[in-house]
Amino acid sequence: MKHIRNFCIIAHIDHGKSTLADRLLDATGAVTEREKQDQLLDNMDLERERGITIKSHAIQMNYVLNGQKYVFNLIDTPGHVDFSYEVSRSIAACEGALLVVDAAQSIQAQTISNLYLALENDLEIIPVLNKVDLPSANPEEVTDDIVDLLGCKEEEVIQCSAKTGLGIDSILKAIVDRVPAPDGDNHAPLQALIFDSVYNPFRGIETYFRIISGRISKGDRIKFMATGKEYNADEVGALKLKQEPRKHVDTGDVGYLITGIKEAKEVQVGDTITLADTPTDAPIEGFEEVKPMVFAGIYPVDTEDYEELRNSMEKLQLNDASLVFQPESSAALGFGFRCGFLGMLHLEIIQERLEREFDMSVITTVPNVSYHAFTKKKPDEIVLVNNPTDLPEPSVLDHVEEPFIKASVITKADYVGNVMSLCIEKRGQITNQTYLTPERVELSFDMPLAEIVFDFYDRLKSVSRGYASFDYSPIGLRTSKLVKVDILLNGNAVDALSALVHADNAYTLGKKMCEKLKELIPRQQFDIPIQAAIGAKIISRETIKAVRKDVTAKCYGGDITRKRKLLEKQKKGKKKMRQVGNVEIPQQAFMAVLQLND
Repeated sequence: MKHIRNFCIIAHIDHGKSTLADRLLDATGAVTEREKQDQLLDNMDLERERGITIKSHAIQMNYVLNGQKYVFNLIDTPGHVDFSYEVSRSIAACEGALLVVDAAQSIQAQTISNLYLALENDLEIIPVLNKVDLPSANPEEVTDDIVDLLGCKEEEVIQCSAKTGLGIDSILKAIVDRVPAPDGDNHAPLQALIFDSVYNPFRGIETYFRIISGRISKGDRIKFMATGKEYNADEVGALKLKQEPRKHVDTGDVGYLITGIKEAKEVQVGDTITLADTPTDAPIEGFEEVKPMVFAGIYPVDTEDYEELRNSMEKLQLNDASLVFQPESSAALGFGFRCGFLGMLHLEIIQERLEREFDMSVITTVPNVSYHAFTKKKPDEIVLVNNPTDLPEPSVLDHVEEPFIKASVITKADYVGNVMSLCIEKRGQITNQTYLTPERVELSFDMPLAEIVFDFYDRLKSVSRGYASFDYSPIGLRTSKLVKVDILLNGNAVDALSALVHADNAYTLGKKMCEKLKELIPRQQFDIPIQAAIGAKIISRETIKAVRKDVTAKCYGGDITRKRKLLEKQKKGKKKMRQVGNVEIPQQAFMAVLQLND
């Protein structure tokens, strides 16, 4: 056990985490020349295109130093704020972490938040300065930033270039020297932490775990403590590039387990595995049910594809247990699903995977967060509002609570004013402002989660010219003055376009939505009024003018009564048309609501 090293790599998006992992695999001979490829651990097309890690991976390497063999378990972590719970479980399975910082971009918000997670779990931090070969690199200044942040010595910061392979040997030696070996008792009751699971269509769910104490052998009867369910360990083994079956996995090691489970929900990240006959007394701390933060409706473009969409969602859920969905119907869009996501990136990924992997064309409604509503009749009873249509009527509604977050933005000093005004516009309250260096500032805000759901991230990047990085964590619910804005087309409410907004922003949003829909909805043979309403009160209106057909064109000359007769007939026809007319809403109209500030 003293020759095992478990470590993870933490970094902000695009600081070279996947490339560094590739170099470590090359240097330890974990991959052959034939198997080599860039971003080896990112096996999804989406991950490679966007340059982000969506699904965390684990891989075992063998390393020899001074004639002594060592086993390295690298547990990869996703880089985006949406997946912070998965990152925390990956970190809990390690004893050390490589903190990778880009020499050209310096320390970013995500780096700091993941660093705090690592420090809470008492991990040994090895600072690595990556991309030192870039012409724009500023190694001396960034090294000073790292020293200030960690309180380490300057010589402890390892300079490397994951692209060229410079400094990789120093990193491997540092892992052996600085990362402590796992401690635990091999003869104690089994206690193993689940940090990931993957769906295999032939063998069911593969569970990835790290053993804290005890040992797990092939054929053991095991128990998952959060769900209380028992299974047989059909196969256990080590996570090399390809899985390597073994008779048993011991304390301190990382491995995989196959039990024939078909439901992803039964394997929860952060759960504890123990033996059914001799269970451990207490589960490993830190387990949480993953809660969706953002909700949106997903509907098939063609209503006949509803069952196909259900099958696609179920298959996606096997790979991604954090996706939650339930059937719902909308008068405008027919049958679809109300889905819960971890954040906006998660929503985008699911939408893109539905289109790519299952060839499904879908319409996504306006995303919103989950609110708690309280009525006057039953003031103690919480009404959970995941969909704007669930909000009680204004006459019975007492108050609404919405989720708030603590947001941390790191930017250059030049853009502080722009970032502040954006956050204040989004109902944020500044709580702290710290100068990390004379050039770089960290701003802390308390703000509603609903305000960052729409376009906050894109606008933050544009007001700071790409120099701001952003991270957040939930801080609970607070009472807010929220109203439901309905959109009426030709007098009929379109439930898919309803939105829950703060009372101060309702008029502006209603006006913008009406103007946008006026541009996008095609003209009909009759006038179409577009109205935004709060309850029975209309707050904004636009009218799409009718396509005028000149019925009097064939009347040339003759008495005026002939023309009047035709115009009266047309007027009656228009009135009837308006009563039975059905207004088709193009898909761009649903998407346009998301880009109201463009």
